[in-house]
Amino acid sequence: MNPFSSGTRLRDMIRAIRTCKTAAEERAVVRKECAAIRAAVSDNDQEYRHRNLAKLMFIHMLGYPTHFGQMECLKLIASSGFPEKRIGYLGLMLLLDERQEVLMLVTNSLKQDLNHSNQYIVGLALCALGNICSAEMARDLAPEVERLLQSRDPNIKKKAALCSIRIIRKVPDLSENFMSPAAALLKEKHHGVLITGVQLCTDLCKASPEALEYLRKNCTEGSVRILKDISNSSYAPEYDISGIADPFLHIRVLKLMRMLGQGDADASDSINDILAQVATKIESNKNAGNAILYECVETIMGIEATSGLRILAINILGRFLSNRDNNIRYVALNMLMRSVVVDSQAMQRHRATILECVKDSDASIRKRALELVCLLVNDTNVKPLTKELIDYLEVSEEEFKGDLTEKICSIVERFSTEKLWYIDQMLKILSEAGSHVKDEVWHSLIVVISNAADLQGYTVRSLYKALQTSSSQIGLARVALWCIGEYGEMLVNGACMLAAEEPVTVTESDAVDIVEVALKCHSSDITTRAMSLIALLKLSSRFPPTSERITELIMQNKGNLELELQQRSIEFSNIILKHKNIKTSLVERMPVLDESTYMGRKEVSSQDVPAVKTSKTAPSEALLNLPNGVKKPPAVYMGDLLDLSSDDVPATKPSTNDFLQDLLGDLAVPVSSGAPLSGGSDILMDLLSIGSPIQNDSSLSNSVSTGAVNSSAVSSLASLSSLTSPSISVSPEASIVDPLRGMDQIKRQPPSTAPIVDLMDGLSNHVVSVAGSEKLDFLPITAFENNSLKTVFSFTKFPGRPQVTQIKATFTNKSLNSYTDFIFQAAVPKVH
Repeated sequence: MNPFSSGTRLRDMIRAIRTCKTAAEERAVVRKECAAIRAAVSDNDQEYRHRNLAKLMFIHMLGYPTHFGQMECLKLIASSGFPEKRIGYLGLMLLLDERQEVLMLVTNSLKQDLNHSNQYIVGLALCALGNICSAEMARDLAPEVERLLQSRDPNIKKKAALCSIRIIRKVPDLSENFMSPAAALLKEKHHGVLITGVQLCTDLCKASPEALEYLRKNCTEGSVRILKDISNSSYAPEYDISGIADPFLHIRVLKLMRMLGQGDADASDSINDILAQVATKIESNKNAGNAILYECVETIMGIEATSGLRILAINILGRFLSNRDNNIRYVALNMLMRSVVVDSQAMQRHRATILECVKDSDASIRKRALELVCLLVNDTNVKPLTKELIDYLEVSEEEFKGDLTEKICSIVERFSTEKLWYIDQMLKILSEAGSHVKDEVWHSLIVVISNAADLQGYTVRSLYKALQTSSSQIGLARVALWCIGEYGEMLVNGACMLAAEEPVTVTESDAVDIVEVALKCHSSDITTRAMSLIALLKLSSRFPPTSERITELIMQNKGNLELELQQRSIEFSNIILKHKNIKTSLVERMPVLDESTYMGRKEVSSQDVPAVKTSKTAPSEALLNLPNGVKKPPAVYMGDLLDLSSDDVPATKPSTNDFLQDLLGDLAVPVSSGAPLSGGSDILMDLLSIGSPIQNDSSLSNSVSTGAVNSSAVSSLASLSSLTSPSISVSPEASIVDPLRGMDQIKRQPPSTAPIVDLMDGLSNHVVSVAGSEKLDFLPITAFENNSLKTVFSFTKFPGRPQVTQIKATFTNKSLNSYTDFIFQAAVPKVH
């Protein structure tokens, strides 16, 4: 006989497949077997049809296509014998699903088998219908299933109830047909019928509000009776698990009770007693008992239970937290988080146990317990809970410090009752995990410190001591540097001493030392070093004897590779050396920061601000970060400096606060239009352009009369040949001050329309001779152009001064809009 003929036994085929050593060999065996089965199908082989279908099911489970055998299932189902029907229905459930159109052909066979006199054939039909029933089949066969729910055979009832669950899930409109039979199932004694009946009632409650009301009236007492019977029943080997009678039925009934009692006081009153009985009687030393207790707690929290019953439920969860099993503790923490809104006062008794879970070795338990602790915090327990968490912060694992720090900061900010306690807790957090503290947290701390005038001396001294031992914590270093720069004299003079404060002796040199350490620390980032430079600038005014040393420290960063630090070093050294008359005004103490205004700025700072805007923005609104000179503000402050829509001559604002904000806000100089340019403005322009004092020239009035001066740094365009010291002139549209040279070479020239030229080509091929002049003019270069803006650079060389190149930048508005708040920025690399 051919080993792969239709007569091959199933076990022989399985043995042949398992002996294959490669996937190719297996595919060859399956192909031969499928070919033999196709041949048998074509020959209408009835003798081996059930065997072929069994082999097809095994091939299907291996992942090979078997669609050609679907009709064989229908033929076997239509046969009269039980063995054939059993294989046919098994193949139907395995090879087909409810989306197959061929199922329409089996509906009539199912209807006949549901009415069959043989209970086993009826069971086969119910089992198949419960697995592959579609909405159409549910509507056609629902009356037969409803009739079978009233059968005398418990096995038929059980399978009919499971099939009914499938039907009402597919067609909820049929729920009303099953309400009365489902309620009758709860009176049965057979546990299999009971558990399926309870599940059917639960699904009916979910499917229809009408069914929920009907079952609430007719099944509440029945569910109580079932739970009481199985709780008080004697030992039954058939249903006993770990000494508990049928825990699965326990759990199903408790879920049904939760559905019936939710939002209904009368139903809840009926089941309160039995819930208390189950909660106190079930032992918690076995996993089955814990499952029942957990479901009992969830039911108590879901219904209108009495306060005593809820306390009992929370105490059960508290016992779960002491269990050795991590899974039990985790589900207990989850349940407690959902129960906080129900009875938070009862949960406070287990606060110590929950705090111990925060220190657990399991990361998931730690995280969940920490979230629960945050929910337990209130005005009465915030201080002890915060102390516990901060103490644990000192010894916690590094990967957990981020989450722990964020939660502690949130607790302190939400529940702080007094500023002294808030500052103390934040200093502890910064000392232990300052590197994990977000920027908005230490920004908020600075706002609080600026508003607490009586605590500023205490704060700066505490920060000084903390920085000596925790200099590597970035957040602590930043707050300390800001406070030392602002309140350095309080640190040295010991001002505003508190009664419980320990005195500390700090000299002016010590204050500079601590800032120098932060400036040179290898772990300090650019922001921290920039704040160190600002603190040194402020201390040079607060401590005049240390001015020379501070100047040396600042000058050391003139060659720094970071442009930000290089620029600040040059600007601050010029302030100290050349502009002593305005230095005091520039670095005077910051005004009190308004907390509500700061919160508004924080929200705006999270959004992208375009460099060019079509609406006018006040300079004070553009400073979106704390006025500490650390972060660059968005480039929107040029509206008063460079207004392309106005021919008025700008002038500086006389306010001292504006000078201070401009210095600490990336040194942007807001200038209001409508007044002539004053001499004081010339000094400020030169100061903020990192250069020598601007020389007054007759050409200045001619050039500035139609434009505005921009104090931004200008690129030296090192790529251009022979350009070693840039100098940019003023055009009618806009002017840019050379950072290294005065304005003696400023001239007027209209915008050029020259084509774009590669900057790397040099200027050797673009020389233009000018008759009667000693200057050499080069063809202009279009540096940037789009639909709204065109930027052109023009160059001029002077004989006898090869190191000087005059560059004029012309900005042309090509659109119909009037643009304000325009800023031009260029990097200035170090040129030797």
